[in-house]
Amino acid sequence: MKMLLEKIEKYWSTRTEGYSEVNHKELEGMQKEAWLDVLEAEFPKMPKEEIKILDIGTGPGFFPMILAEAGYRVTAVDYTREMLHKAMENAGSLCERIDFYRMDAQNLGFEDNTFDVVISRNLTWNLEKPWQAYREWYRVLKPGGRLLNFDANWYGYLYDEEKRKAYEQDRKNVEQHSLDDHYLCTDIDAMEQIALEMPLSAKTRPGWDAEILKETGFAEIHTDTKVWERVWSEEEKLNYGSTPMFMIHGRKGDSKVYA
Repeated sequence: MKMLLEKIEKYWSTRTEGYSEVNHKELEGMQKEAWLDVLEAEFPKMPKEEIKILDIGTGPGFFPMILAEAGYRVTAVDYTREMLHKAMENAGSLCERIDFYRMDAQNLGFEDNTFDVVISRNLTWNLEKPWQAYREWYRVLKPGGRLLNFDANWYGYLYDEEKRKAYEQDRKNVEQHSLDDHYLCTDIDAMEQIALEMPLSAKTRPGWDAEILKETGFAEIHTDTKVWERVWSEEEKLNYGSTPMFMIHGRKGDSKVYA
């Protein structure tokens, strides 16, 4: 597992600047408010200064910047050092409301029952043991705490010819509209090789996630497969039309499932 983690970190280190630029585009438009609305609608009903939030796989700091600016206190973790450095740089003075740590999403260093909310975006597909990650996220949530995970079936096209055709059509749509192709700024071959080693690339989601959350002990599990319509720009919708993002929500029950 350690070797694969290092391989993933090396890849994302090369993506730091490009991924940060994509995040900046999102934050410059209407999407910042759209994302805040989506998040706050799922947060527990309590004063924002009392809510302890953990953002897992923070990347260049997308969620922490939105939430810190809105008055929340956020703890953010990522395994890639360069991403954490870029997140701190991007956050600037907002770092007063953000605590950054380098951690593996599948083996967190926090105590049980620490956070009111755990959030993550575009991460679980890239984990070797996503079921273990969900158990860890459950562990660090307080009883009644909320999990909000945003992800997509990003590399299903590696296993399905129809999905491959849809993915290729996305590339044509972006070119026809003279927009930036978010895949061209990546080492596609390297990312596809990593994706082939990840168990979720071949799964149908969020159905898989809902089953794992139930087994883990989460209650009030619900999914939103249309959330992308509210938070994606037109450029993102064209780039990722064949892989629409979903949200899955779960609440930690009052009883422990895992020691």
